[in-house]
Amino acid sequence: MDRALISRGVRRCSPRQFLLWLVPWAALAAFGAYSAGLCLVRGLNQTNMDNRFAFGLWIFLDLTVIALGAGAFFTGFLLYILKRHELKAVINSAVVIGFVCYSGAVVVLMVDVGQPLRAWFTFWHPNVHSMLTEVTFCITCYLTVLAIEYLPILLKNRKIRQVPSFLVFEFELHKVMYVLAGVGTFLSFFHQGSLGGLYGVLRGRPFAFREGFAIWPSTFFLFILSAAAAGPAFILLTTWLVSKISRKRLVKLEVMAELGRISGVLLIVYVLAKAVDTLVWINETAPATGFAAHQFYAWRPFGTWILFAEIVVFGLAPALVLLDEKKRQRTGWLVGAAVLVCSGIGLNRFVLTIQTLALPTLPFDAFLSYTPSWQEVGTFLAVIAYGVLVYSLSFRYLPLFPQERELAEVPRVSGD
Repeated sequence: MDRALISRGVRRCSPRQFLLWLVPWAALAAFGAYSAGLCLVRGLNQTNMDNRFAFGLWIFLDLTVIALGAGAFFTGFLLYILKRHELKAVINSAVVIGFVCYSGAVVVLMVDVGQPLRAWFTFWHPNVHSMLTEVTFCITCYLTVLAIEYLPILLKNRKIRQVPSFLVFEFELHKVMYVLAGVGTFLSFFHQGSLGGLYGVLRGRPFAFREGFAIWPSTFFLFILSAAAAGPAFILLTTWLVSKISRKRLVKLEVMAELGRISGVLLIVYVLAKAVDTLVWINETAPATGFAAHQFYAWRPFGTWILFAEIVVFGLAPALVLLDEKKRQRTGWLVGAAVLVCSGIGLNRFVLTIQTLALPTLPFDAFLSYTPSWQEVGTFLAVIAYGVLVYSLSFRYLPLFPQERELAEVPRVSGD
C-alpha cells in the first residue's frame, strides 16, 4: 500500500527505513508538545522571560523561520510573475518549506501569547497603531494562501489523482496560482517589513531605533531585503540536504546555481544597505539619543565582533561567492555560501531580539542576561521536528521535484 502512494518513476526507501527515520523526530515533537502544554496549562512562568525580557527564544525562532520561509513567496513571485520558469523545479519544495515555516511560527506565537483562547482578540479588537496587528493579519492571510498553494501539490499524489473530481479540482487550482503568487508577495513584503519596523520604532531602545523613510524606519526595508536574499539560499540548502539524505539527484546544477545567483544579487544589495544604515546609526542616530555607538558593544558577549560577523562574514563573503559564476558551478561553494547566508539571517534576528533587550537603556539600568528554560527549548525543538516530519511525508508521497525522474537516468558528473 505504501508503494502505491509514491509517485511513478521515483524510488524511495523501504517503509521500515522510513519509519525508523520518523520515530526520533516524532519523539522530539512529542517532547516539544509536552513542553508547550506546560506553558499553556500552567502559564508563562514556565519560561525564563519576564516583563523586561518579553522577547526570547520563541520570537527569535519566529523571526528566523519566517525569514527563511520567504523562499516560498519570492520563488513564487519569480516563477509566476517574472516568468523565471527554471524555478519550477523547486517551487513545490518551496511551498512546503513556506507552509512548514509559517504554520510552525503561528503555533509558537500561540504558545508565546500564553492565552490561546484569547488569540481571537487580535482580530476582533485590533490595535490599529501597532505594527504587530498588521503582522498578525498578514501572517494569518499568507498562511491561508500557502495552504491553498499546498493543496494542488497534495492532489498530485498518484492515488488521489485516480479520483476524477480531485483531478479537475487540481486543474482549476492551477489557474489561480498567478493570483495567489501576487497576493502572497504583497502580504509577505509587508509583514516582513513590519517585523523589522517594530524594532526600528522603539525609541526607548536606542540600540534598535532607526530613522526612516516616510513613515517606515530603515529596518522595515532591511528585513524585506534580508528575507528575500535568504529565501532562495535556504531552498538551495534544503534541496542539497534532502538530496544527500535520500542519495538522489533532485534538480539540475543549473537550478541550484540560479538560486545562488538570485540570493547573491539580493544579498549584496542588502549588505550595502545595511552598511549605510549602520554608518548613519553610528554617526547620527545613536549620538542623538545620548549614546556613543561603542557603548552598545561594551557588554560581553556582545562585542564589535558580532557586527563584523553579521555584515562581512555572513553577508559580504557569501555574496561575493554567489556572484562568482565559476564558484556557482561547484556544489561545495554553493552550499557553503548558503549556510553562511542562513546563519547570517539567524544572527541578525538574534541581535535585534536578544541583544536589544539585554542592553541597558538608562544609566541606572542593569545588563540583562537571559537563558531559555527547558520548556522554551522543547517548544523550539518541536517546531524543528514538525518541519522535518511534514517535509519528509511530502517528499515521500508527493512530487516535490519534477526533475527527479529525469535525473535518475543521468549519471553523475564531477561537481554535481
